[in-house]
Amino acid sequence: MADGAFGLSPATEAATAAIWPKVRDHVTPLEWPAQAELIVEINRLKRERNAVILAHNYMTPDIFHGVGDYVGDSLGLAKEAAKSDAKVIVQAGVHFMAETSKILSSDKTVLIPDLRAGCSLAASITGADLRLIKARYPGLPVVTYVNTTADVKAETDICCTSANAVQVVEWAAKEWGVDRVILIPDEFLARNVAAQTSVGIIAWKGRCEVHERFTVDDIAEMRAAYPDAEILAHPECPEEVLAASDFAGSTAAMSDYVTQRKPKQVVMITECSMASNVAADSPDTRFIGPCNLCPHMKRITLENIRDCLLNMQFEVTVPEALIEPARRAVQRMVDLPPPAVPARYDMIKARHHVDVELI
Repeated sequence: MADGAFGLSPATEAATAAIWPKVRDHVTPLEWPAQAELIVEINRLKRERNAVILAHNYMTPDIFHGVGDYVGDSLGLAKEAAKSDAKVIVQAGVHFMAETSKILSSDKTVLIPDLRAGCSLAASITGADLRLIKARYPGLPVVTYVNTTADVKAETDICCTSANAVQVVEWAAKEWGVDRVILIPDEFLARNVAAQTSVGIIAWKGRCEVHERFTVDDIAEMRAAYPDAEILAHPECPEEVLAASDFAGSTAAMSDYVTQRKPKQVVMITECSMASNVAADSPDTRFIGPCNLCPHMKRITLENIRDCLLNMQFEVTVPEALIEPARRAVQRMVDLPPPAVPARYDMIKARHHVDVELI
């Protein structure tokens, strides 16, 4: 049987025809034949194993568009996996995300393609640290970012994402009848939330190694080089970066901004693959750097996803004693009415300047 484009077999070409247009700006024609074969093999293995692949926004386009069954942010992925009939979940992301999937789907097998795929933010705090914080501030509710380990979630009252952090903080303060809450572990998210609410914030000095590296100088350089570009920043960046940007919001909010407003040029101040994946659905928008790579996310590849499914290797488990309290913290957030739109962090029209109490 004659080979088709790129030397692919007709079967492989047909199976990947809809994927190539979404990845061609990020994969060379020389690389594509090997990647296309891997994509076909992975999708076959998924059917054989009754598995789904959760592909985070920071996965490379070949993974995100090629093999992801559910794509999005970490909590959205875990929620979709919990609703799935699949028996196996492969987390194309980092370890805390796999734990969250296990917390919400304790009856399913959860695999991660590389056990070294960690997170600087999740590693910044432990359950023991949080127990000491709670002892220091008795009676205050603990709001924990989903970018945390299971042992931290198990010590938490309610989780949040960057899309609903302000809403969750205000709910917790009202529910507990207090004027301050503990918001951990991301220092910059806590500071950016504090500017949007009158609730006092006690924060931890945890940081995302991708987002903390962005500076106002990066913004100034972009504006000088591309004066017509619209600049979007993630709330894990420092406050001054958000203030210098045109828009600040969660990954979902940034994606919505691009797809709905359709700017001619855009700079996304976040992880590189986020922009690459949004770009596939926004052909009329030119995406411009800078961006920073997450070294942990980039440990996940088509090759180790294939090996993960082939050998059913690198299972992620959560101690039974942690599952229920951790699930309760996540479920409290899930049960809140979602924001009408993903939160925007308006640093220009911020209610006031607030100095958070940093532990």
